[in-house]
Amino acid sequence: MTRKLVAVVATVALGAVTMACGGGHGSPERVNAGTVQARVAQAAVVTVPTTVELYGTVEAGRSVAVSSRVMAAVTAVLVKAGDPVKKGQVLVEIDPQTAKGQEAQARGGLAQAQAALAVAARNHERFRVLHDKGAASELELDLARMQHEQAQGAVQQAQGAVEAASSVARESQVVAPFAGRIVSRMVEVGDLAAPGRPLVMVESDQGRRLVVAVPQSAALAGGLGIGSELPAVLDALGRDRVLPAKVVEMTPGADPAAHTFLVKLDLGDLEVVSGATGRARLTTGQRQAVEVPRLAVLSSGGLSMVVVRDAAGLARSRAVTLGGMDDGERIEVLSGLQGGEDLLLGLSALPGDGARVEEVR
Repeated sequence: MTRKLVAVVATVALGAVTMACGGGHGSPERVNAGTVQARVAQAAVVTVPTTVELYGTVEAGRSVAVSSRVMAAVTAVLVKAGDPVKKGQVLVEIDPQTAKGQEAQARGGLAQAQAALAVAARNHERFRVLHDKGAASELELDLARMQHEQAQGAVQQAQGAVEAASSVARESQVVAPFAGRIVSRMVEVGDLAAPGRPLVMVESDQGRRLVVAVPQSAALAGGLGIGSELPAVLDALGRDRVLPAKVVEMTPGADPAAHTFLVKLDLGDLEVVSGATGRARLTTGQRQAVEVPRLAVLSSGGLSMVVVRDAAGLARSRAVTLGGMDDGERIEVLSGLQGGEDLLLGLSALPGDGARVEEVR
């Protein structure tokens, strides 16, 4: 027991001596973080435009719901959604019997009116001769003249009825009003066609427009009006393809509920389906922003990072928030930098904090 106690005391004493010899410093020395070689560029403060992104959809330059004035059963539907069509091509056929019957009835009425006109004309001429001989009174001549004029009016009315009936009869074949593509069809064989009921929807292949809602404040600040040109991007074509878009239509007043203007931007002849999404950019003013080279930004742990060379020439990592302005070479930084900082370019990974920076020129 005595030997064990002596051993413990000796061990404690040895530890105390060791601490006395090595405990002259309050903290361990800084580990050398090494060096990092990189090109260096400054974060720049620049004046950039203030913009508003306007999101919308693409529509065809011309789009129409084709219908018929004939009320009868549909006997044939010759197209389906997606089919290309030519101007004048037959799309839908409607039972012509009803329309033809109405046309025949109108032609019969015209024949009756023409016969009545012939009788009235002869009667008028007869009373004119009798009046010249003193055998007919002025009143009798006036009555004959009136009957003749009424018969003439009846013929004109009957001719109009024939033209109207013939026009309706021709609509038993519904044709494409212009060359384009079938967007949708709303009837099947056996359905009842009626005046004003859409049968098929046709849109032109040429001419596309981007329809966007513009906030009232942005429209006023940007001086938006007919003829204004905005850069536009369509998702179907990729963000790298910027299209010139011109304002061709704009509602005269803002929507009282949403406080927005409905604006249509002409995109020209693009091979893009209607309904595609896109956006246009409206410049409303200017502001100061911090821009850095794209090569200065790294991604680490889901964060956007840059490496700054401090006044002592050491590397310091900083998290930054990126903005929407990105031209492929420089990108906007919303927070994390104030401008004027020296940034390391082209790094593949973050260096150790405090690493000595050796600038490569």
